[in-house]
Amino acid sequence: MKYKVLLIEHDLSSLRVLKRVIGKANLDVISATTLVQAKTIFNNSSPESFLCAVVDYNLPDAQHGEAIDFAIDSFVPVIVITSSTDGDIRDNILSKAVVDYIPKKNAQIYEYLSRLLIRLEKNKNIGVLVVDSQRKRRSAMTSLLKRHNFIIHERSSAESLTDYLSENANIKLMIIDNDLKNGLGIDAVSEVRRNFNKDNLSIIGSSLASTAGENSRVLANFLKSGADDYLAKPYCHEEFFVRVMQNIEYLEQIELIRKTANADYLTGLPNRRHFFLQVNEHLNRDLKHKTLALMDLDFFKTINDTFGHDHGDVVLKEFSKLLAKHFNEYVISRFGGEEFCVFLPNVSLTKALPLLDNFRTAISKKRFTRKGVSVQCTVSIGVTSKFKRKIESMLMFADENLYKAKDNGRNCIVSD
Repeated sequence: MKYKVLLIEHDLSSLRVLKRVIGKANLDVISATTLVQAKTIFNNSSPESFLCAVVDYNLPDAQHGEAIDFAIDSFVPVIVITSSTDGDIRDNILSKAVVDYIPKKNAQIYEYLSRLLIRLEKNKNIGVLVVDSQRKRRSAMTSLLKRHNFIIHERSSAESLTDYLSENANIKLMIIDNDLKNGLGIDAVSEVRRNFNKDNLSIIGSSLASTAGENSRVLANFLKSGADDYLAKPYCHEEFFVRVMQNIEYLEQIELIRKTANADYLTGLPNRRHFFLQVNEHLNRDLKHKTLALMDLDFFKTINDTFGHDHGDVVLKEFSKLLAKHFNEYVISRFGGEEFCVFLPNVSLTKALPLLDNFRTAISKKRFTRKGVSVQCTVSIGVTSKFKRKIESMLMFADENLYKAKDNGRNCIVSD
């Protein structure tokens, strides 16, 4: 689903630039220059189709932020842009349930807005768990998080916290108060860290401290117990959002690094290194059956020489998509060039062969098209269930069978 953004801005120059910024975030822009126009747009649309509204604080028919109230009342997250950030205007904006505000004088306005829009869309799939014994404090925090489209989870105690996190895999951030009914948040963090490392779950500790010294002590104990950050109460909601975003983005950067290290750059499939890591994890278990298939595209060099490497890349990408679709339950990899591999744990050779032949047939019928030019391609497959202590032995047997498949005329499967 492609979301829309309602842009309410009366300055035509700013309107044009903001439209381009929002469009680059892959979002549809619906624009209005007055509050009256915005109301007409909403009367003919569903608020659920809007990711958010980007609203100028001062409009010809709404000079004191009335358009912000309208968008909030329509249950749409609001980002405010403003020419003035004097005390009264800033206080007025922050008194409302807005996502954020951006001064027009800020040279980074467009970059920040683009980042914020992308963030709002991503947040729809990210869970945040708030753990606090006091309902009022939980509600205040979850209200802020909802503005940013997070999936909200609440707990009043640390009881069975690890189980709850295991059952809700979308939770990427936990914000936990130290003063809980059944113990200290610091102890709960230490327990959670036994099962969830910092690459998979960020934790922000929080506390209402009576003195600066006590605040420093609690902060240090939270960090030593495994928390990533600390939020002192009472807090400014701008600080709250900054800390939340930094911790979420840290996890995303770790995931990107991991994906880059483990994935083939062209097809996105697991690379050879990651394939061995995954297979060895399976081999450490007591598997009744082990089947491995080594695949090679037939006459792939001819495709590159005849139609160019760009067309060859299309073949590799489309082949990879079909491979992932047919064998999504198993371990797959691009080994390099036009060679691919599939490891099927707990699948016998007898059961694996029909699966592989269905895939071979699908490839032979597939047309790979680029710029109106279509080519067909076939695949040869060598399969083995022989195993001698290491995966390398299976690869050797599968490679021998692959060569036999090539010698047998290609577009066929040879097994033990």
